[in-house]
Amino acid sequence: MAKVKRKKKMEPINWHKEAKLIPGYLILILWVIFTVVLLGWVIGASFSTTKEIYQGNALKFLSGFHFENYVKAWSGGNVSTFFLNSLEYSLISCVLLLLICAPAAYVLSRFTFLGNKIIQTSFVSSMGVPVIMIVLPLFSLISALGVLNNIFANKVLLIFLYVGINIPYTTIFLLTFFANISRTYEEAAAIDGCPPMKTFWKIMFPMAQSGLVTVTIFNFINIWNEYFLSLIFANSDKLKPVAVGLYGMINSMKYTGDWAGMFAAVVIVFLPTFILYIFLSEKIIGGVTGGIKG
Repeated sequence: MAKVKRKKKMEPINWHKEAKLIPGYLILILWVIFTVVLLGWVIGASFSTTKEIYQGNALKFLSGFHFENYVKAWSGGNVSTFFLNSLEYSLISCVLLLLICAPAAYVLSRFTFLGNKIIQTSFVSSMGVPVIMIVLPLFSLISALGVLNNIFANKVLLIFLYVGINIPYTTIFLLTFFANISRTYEEAAAIDGCPPMKTFWKIMFPMAQSGLVTVTIFNFINIWNEYFLSLIFANSDKLKPVAVGLYGMINSMKYTGDWAGMFAAVVIVFLPTFILYIFLSEKIIGGVTGGIKG
């Protein structure tokens, strides 16, 4: 027998309720317009010249599009070094955070053992500790070890700091996703003789994909834009990420005055996070608004 599809009746619009949301819509629209105009001006200025920027003709392109600003910023302004450093720090840190926090979140959410609640509470409490409170003791300890002048050791140190600071947030974020997955999957795997560790990596880890992608994007953006730790521990141009590098470039503008190249550098630095949001926006929204329910 053919199944008859029932058409869902459209619910009438509650105009009184919608009217209450108008102020929020207006604020959101104004914010979007402001952001688009600001980004548009920065991108336009990056294709212009410093002279046209000072004259207020950055978006008129009277002398054409100057793609050489990007070439000059990438090769001559150390942007390539800062960009690759940040990419290295962010990618390695995000991979380590997943390898450490995903199993920890799974165990905390699925198994009952002595100290479980204490560990979870400790993670939540540590998220409220300002970074500035631990920087001075860390700097004293690392100075005593004598590794501040070693480039490789400094890179490992920065990655270690990024991972350590983001472990509590990442673990608590993923804990909710694993808690919402039905236990029937584990029971079925146990019946088939699959050990717990293999069950996690083969079944549970892929099922928490939306949460893993979301938290990885947030961690990537946080590490990419991190400034305070990098300012203290990255004491060489070969170590500086984009945040510290751009700050130094802005200060140098007082002497060079190459604002067109500066805006080109800003666009280059902004591109990775922008691309992440464009292509993974649905994953981010899905990961924030809800976990996985079995």
